[in-house]
Amino acid sequence: MTPARHHIRAGALLAALTVVAVLAGLLGVNYPALAQGSTTQGSPSAGAEKITTWFADLRPDTDDTNVRFDAGGLHLDSLSTGPASLRSDRPEGMLITATQPLAQFSSQVVAQVVAEQPPGSSVSVDLRGARGDGSWTEWVPAPAATPAMLGAAVTAVQARVVLRAVKGGASPAVRSVRLTAKPGMQLLAARSPAAPTYRVFATREGLVGATTANGHVIRERDHFVALPSRRGLAPRDSGDYTVKICATNGRCEWAPVWDVGPWNTTDDYWNPSDARQSWSDLPQGQPQAQAAYHDGYHDGTDQFGRKVRNPAGIDLADGTFFDGLGLRDNSWVTVSYLWVQAGSPAIVQLPILPVRSGPGEKYPTVGLAAQGAKLMVQCAVRGEPVTGNQGRTDQWLRIGPKQYIPAAHVSAQAASGAAQGATERAAKATGPAPGAARQQPAGQNVREMSAERCTTP
Repeated sequence: MTPARHHIRAGALLAALTVVAVLAGLLGVNYPALAQGSTTQGSPSAGAEKITTWFADLRPDTDDTNVRFDAGGLHLDSLSTGPASLRSDRPEGMLITATQPLAQFSSQVVAQVVAEQPPGSSVSVDLRGARGDGSWTEWVPAPAATPAMLGAAVTAVQARVVLRAVKGGASPAVRSVRLTAKPGMQLLAARSPAAPTYRVFATREGLVGATTANGHVIRERDHFVALPSRRGLAPRDSGDYTVKICATNGRCEWAPVWDVGPWNTTDDYWNPSDARQSWSDLPQGQPQAQAAYHDGYHDGTDQFGRKVRNPAGIDLADGTFFDGLGLRDNSWVTVSYLWVQAGSPAIVQLPILPVRSGPGEKYPTVGLAAQGAKLMVQCAVRGEPVTGNQGRTDQWLRIGPKQYIPAAHVSAQAASGAAQGATERAAKATGPAPGAARQQPAGQNVREMSAERCTTP
């Protein structure tokens, strides 16, 4: 039996990569390419550029959706319907590759695909990169034979292969995906300290039992959202791309992006026009469906030619819709796209974490945060002690005006696991790095998150 591809979870791997990079700099050695099958091209002389080239492992594992691999390559596993939110009858499947460390910082990657594509079918490759702080860039399409520009200097790359067919048609077959990361860094402005925030129309997704674009099977009272672009689609059970949604009643929810829709799949309307994948003539923050519905834009149709019957720019799972926001009908909401913001997020470790108006459980609940969601911490205060799966502490984190969560129920982006193991192995080999923090004894109170002290509520 062919072994499953080894997927390393993003948070742990990225922390490990950071450790390796720091030690490499201290010891004067090159950052190694760790993935199986990768090659590094370039002169061994000091300062020489090194190109990382590798073939993606196309064997699916539990992170992948509706794909299978055999001697003929990667295929759709079922010719059923596509992502739930789109309500489309076009079959679709997706494979996310293992994360590939790079020999040098890079901001551009070339993807070369060998595939058989029957009439009506298609194969596309999207790429994203890991920054030095552990955050991911958005997914960007990889044009044929030309570099995909990641928009940041990254230390590792991940690919997403999407297969599509027409109803009743044959599946494409992907034989190979060869990726080449060229060294170099784009000169970019610093990431914004505040997330872009826009008022958009929200609809209830429902569809319990259906499958989302990232392979999640929708449960009753589920907590996630759909956006009309794959650029912010998080892998299954991940909060890599998290939004904050607030209703006019004052309630908010922090939820991961696990589906694509409604209406479109290439409308990253939160991005500026020079970066927006489609509809770049529309104002930033205005979904194409909104313009089509209200102004007759694109003859009132979406990218598939369907008549747009509401101006929705986001779909909400039932738990987010009813329990998080307290909605009873489709409504206008305010949405913040948190992955665009610079900062170190807190990652929710409970299935549902209540967000309170003050630093204690006596304060009323003003919203919810879904498991895995990445919350941007503004500051910290002392409040009611709480015991959680991260330990016991009286530290509370403010994630918005009069919005607090206990630090005992969240973790920092650079978590334990592989990252901790890499740190320990490196310390044994080279001694502790200057200024390295000591590990706390077992049973001691949780190591608190680093955050400025709050001076306002």
